[in-house]
Amino acid sequence: MEPCKTTLGLALPTDPRWADIAEKNIEDILVDHAYCEQKAASSCIALIVRFPEKKKLVEVLMPVVAEEWSHFERVIAHLNKRGYSLGKQRKDEYVARLGSICRKGGRREDQLVEKLLMNALIEARSCERFRTLWKNIEDKDLSGFYYELMISEAGHYRNFIELAKEYAEPEKVEARWKEMLREEAKIMKELTPRADRMH
Repeated sequence: MEPCKTTLGLALPTDPRWADIAEKNIEDILVDHAYCEQKAASSCIALIVRFPEKKKLVEVLMPVVAEEWSHFERVIAHLNKRGYSLGKQRKDEYVARLGSICRKGGRREDQLVEKLLMNALIEARSCERFRTLWKNIEDKDLSGFYYELMISEAGHYRNFIELAKEYAEPEKVEARWKEMLREEAKIMKELTPRADRMH
């Protein structure tokens, strides 16, 4: 069974036509993708630094940091191969909007679970977008690359969900996850599709 197709629970799928738009603007997409990978690695590092006493979290996320940074390097390699440069980082409205739905305050563990579920949402949407690119773009080199990353992001998504259930009751995590999926769908519906953004 393909990851991202049936296991993520995303309430609003990406329109396959987005892949055609993305392929026509592949330099912008690759630049944005590179920064997404950099931010994914940084987000995991931030969690480790903020919650160093959570041994399971540190153990699970250290390899994710390395893998996300490896993805960053590989995206840079694809840019270089095509004669493109990294360019400037763009504002990530999707992630900013996700941050606004996270609950603030509460216990330390509550804050951790919110951050883990937000990361799970980003990984789930990234996985789904990578699947869309793998399935629909004509560039075989990039198609194969995005297939690999689709598999990887599905694993990261599971890591974050399982960690959330490590630090909160699984039933509460599932209920909160469903709420966040509904909110994420609203965000996706409200955002104007951008040809130069991965999300």
